[in-house]
Amino acid sequence: MSTDIVNTFYSSLAARDGDAMAACYADDIVFEDPAFGELRGRDAGDMWRMLCSSDTDLALEHHILESSDNVVRANWIATYTFTATGNKVRNDIEATMTFRDGKIVDHRDHFDMWKWSSQALGLPGKLFGWAPPLKSKVRSTARDNLKKFQAAQA
Repeated sequence: MSTDIVNTFYSSLAARDGDAMAACYADDIVFEDPAFGELRGRDAGDMWRMLCSSDTDLALEHHILESSDNVVRANWIATYTFTATGNKVRNDIEATMTFRDGKIVDHRDHFDMWKWSSQALGLPGKLFGWAPPLKSKVRSTARDNLKKFQAAQA
């Protein structure tokens, strides 16, 4: 059952259906990745709604790596154009999701921030993508974009 939810989650991302993705989450979801940091509750679902609402050339593939009754590890690869720079990105991500009562309650995405920033930001990312100030700037920008999206939806 948990693998069915993961498949629905990533199929919804491929279809750019943020509402369907958010519906896979429990109300008390905790999400974390290198770009946004930790998001809780509605913020996590809104992040996917925001990402799905942008006009993008996203191509997505995913594979289940491991599954048990309440934990699934998956690999997903997103290929897209980073709109802020026009650079092509291929982000290889490992996700760990924990389930309760048929919903995702904890979702952790792990990827190489230096590799991502090198592709997305070009030379500045290549030179400084490993450095805490650039990582902090990426996170701050991502969270600001989420706040603007939420304000526009209100």
